[in-house]
Amino acid sequence: MKLLQSVVATVLLLLTSNTSAADDDPRQLVDLPEMMQQHMLSNMRDHLAAINEILIHMAKGELEEAAQISETRLGMSSLELHGASHMAKFMPEGMRKAGTGMHRAASRFALKAQEGEALPAYDALSEITSACVACHAAYRIR
Repeated sequence: MKLLQSVVATVLLLLTSNTSAADDDPRQLVDLPEMMQQHMLSNMRDHLAAINEILIHMAKGELEEAAQISETRLGMSSLELHGASHMAKFMPEGMRKAGTGMHRAASRFALKAQEGEALPAYDALSEITSACVACHAAYRIR
């Protein structure tokens, strides 16, 4: 019976609380129009898929393929594909710098992977993911 009372009390507390998780989120909220939010989220999902594909190719020793994916989907060559120029004006400076840093890191990774040595390429890959982590730790769009 006490367990049931505890569960009911917890559920009632959660349902009547005025504080949401977003209220407690210390990251800077970047106010984007809904269509831009969807565009940005779609881009980030593709970035994650590209990193996954890069890791799969790296594990198989296919560094040239990993380099090609990195440059075309994440690198500086991908900016037009992602609509970066129209998205940038909505971003705070720090977010723009983090994004540009990620794209530059992806191009550097592509060059390093083309050299054919896996360990230095993995090191360069970590610069891409570090840029992602830094941006996601500092900013949110919802």
